[in-house]
This record gives sequence, C-alpha cells and structure tokens, in this order.
Amino acid sequence: MSNVPAELKYTKTHEWVRAESDGTVTVGITEHAQDLLGDMVFVELPEVGRVLKSDQDCAVVESVKAASDVYAPLAGEITAVNDAVVDSPELVNKSPYGDGWLFRMKPANAADLAGLLDAAGYAAVVAEDSH
Repeated sequence: MSNVPAELKYTKTHEWVRAESDGTVTVGITEHAQDLLGDMVFVELPEVGRVLKSDQDCAVVESVKAASDVYAPLAGEITAVNDAVVDSPELVNKSPYGDGWLFRMKPANAADLAGLLDAAGYAAVVAEDSH
C-alpha cells in the first residue's frame, strides 16, 4: 500500500490537494500514481493565471512507461507552478508530497475542497484499482 497522508485530500484520478493558510491549494500526483508511472522524464505545467474548470486536464507527466494527464481537482485559477519539477522531473518520484508538487491554485469556491476524497476514501480507490 502506498503512502496516503491523512492531512491531504484526493481525487479518483490520483491527484492530491493540500489546503494552504493563504486560501490556495497545492496539487501534485500521489505516490501511488508516480509508482505506477515509473521514472518521470518530462513534466508540463499550466500557465500561471489560467482559469480551470474542475476535472479539466491542465498538466502532463511523462515517464519511461507512459504519459498521463493531470486534472484540476477544483475549479479555480493557477497561482503558481513548481518550475523545479520541469527542470528535474524525478522530484515527482522522490518526493511526491513534498518537493514534487506541481501547481498551486486559488479555488473558485473553497467549500468544494470538502467534496474531495479523504485518505480513507482514496485508499479504497487504490485498493479497488489493484483488484
């Protein structure tokens, strides 16, 4: 079983979301997702200022095995991107919940965060996927 930190929220498409004190959220892909994809070789991030709908594809992570879209977990505006993962895609593998974060966004409706999966809900999704 992959590491699923209890303090984060999750999507069924394997993004994690951390609420920040300034009202933004930080987004990355889960340890489970990066483990399935394998060694990252390329990361494409959205432009700062881009306004997204919930579940809209907005980034791409490419590994030695496959390329995968990353989806906006919430509707909102991109406020920052992690340029370090563009220069060093392996950060997504080494630290998926830390230095391997992908982007930050300001949710259009902060209450929508409550509608995402908690750690137990995400763990159930992962368990279901593995059967």
